[in-house]
Amino acid sequence: MNIPTQTEVLVVGAGPVGMALTASLADKGVPVVLIDKQAAGENTSRAAVVHARTLEVLTELDVTDKLVSRGIIVGQATVRERDRVLLHVGFEDLPTDYPFTLLIPQDRTEQVLLERLAETGAQVSRPCELTALAQDHDGVTATLATGETIRARYVVGTDGMHSLVREQSGIAFEGDTYAQSFVLADAILGGDVPDAEIRLYFSPEGVTVLAPLPGGRHRIVATVDDAPPQPDHFHVQHLLSTRGPQQHPATVEHIVWSSRFRVHHRLAAHYRAGRIFLAGDAAHVHSPAGGQGMNTGLQDGLDLAAKLVAVLRDGADDSLLDTYEAERRPVAQSVVAFTDKMTRVATVNSAPLRGLRNTVLRALDWVPAVHHKMAMNLSELGIDPQRVG
Repeated sequence: MNIPTQTEVLVVGAGPVGMALTASLADKGVPVVLIDKQAAGENTSRAAVVHARTLEVLTELDVTDKLVSRGIIVGQATVRERDRVLLHVGFEDLPTDYPFTLLIPQDRTEQVLLERLAETGAQVSRPCELTALAQDHDGVTATLATGETIRARYVVGTDGMHSLVREQSGIAFEGDTYAQSFVLADAILGGDVPDAEIRLYFSPEGVTVLAPLPGGRHRIVATVDDAPPQPDHFHVQHLLSTRGPQQHPATVEHIVWSSRFRVHHRLAAHYRAGRIFLAGDAAHVHSPAGGQGMNTGLQDGLDLAAKLVAVLRDGADDSLLDTYEAERRPVAQSVVAFTDKMTRVATVNSAPLRGLRNTVLRALDWVPAVHHKMAMNLSELGIDPQRVG
């Protein structure tokens, strides 16, 4: 690696958020260094949903059309209990050029962003591990595991839930951890499986999401009390058999990839500490039920990039950077609350309460305004201050 010892912006963490932010800065001529402690990027699908608002903001990087061409366009989502549809959420009437949800594995999204990063002349310096940050009036000194240092005007932590940047900044990460774990699996399925729809199955045991992916695969996300680190054919089939469709059961033909993880609902107390900023999972984590984590993070990154360009290239006052937290933290707060409520409603244990919930949802399904509000919230068109303003 040949890492500069001085730069305007140091970005720590080369996931989708870090790459998008870095590409935006580099494309506009702002000197930026992107580092990541991993020797290579992830090659798993993990986050697989890109919502309409994110597709809008990614047009600034000129990657939206490429993402759409590599994913699956989905026009609606349904909430179900076994074979009964409780609520429809249609995306076709959203007020956007992208009236749909895009299903695309995260490794494909990262590949598109990496290609765009290369076009700007920037790159990921890896493996390059940050060990400490020290800031003063003029900038921040970052110390690496090698003992080398990088001096930057500003540092952005896009280094995930266990962010060292957040730890070094002293910003609290407030919230809690769900008691249940989550199963994540990509599989080849047979039977009653959607090819242009996202399904959320409610059950006393937990919420299960079933969605199509490119290449004939399907994504399964499910809350479980306990699961092995890598759920196998038996575990995933059991989830679908006990929570999914009954009349035409979904069958697991092949597990492509699977994982187990714990989910938190946490929000950084602040997004800025002097010259240090947080974005993405370093700033907020929540239930994956709505597929909004990476989306909110990408929007964070591009919003902050625009403000850094205004200050570093165009001469705007540093106080402009304070508007980043003012604009983006309420969005994350809304997403955390929305996904937490969705998860808790989905996992009601009492039979009378489940009956009441289902009755209410089926009644609301007749109200067009409910469909619209749900679609606007899921797509994040209705909670982004720049979009709704």
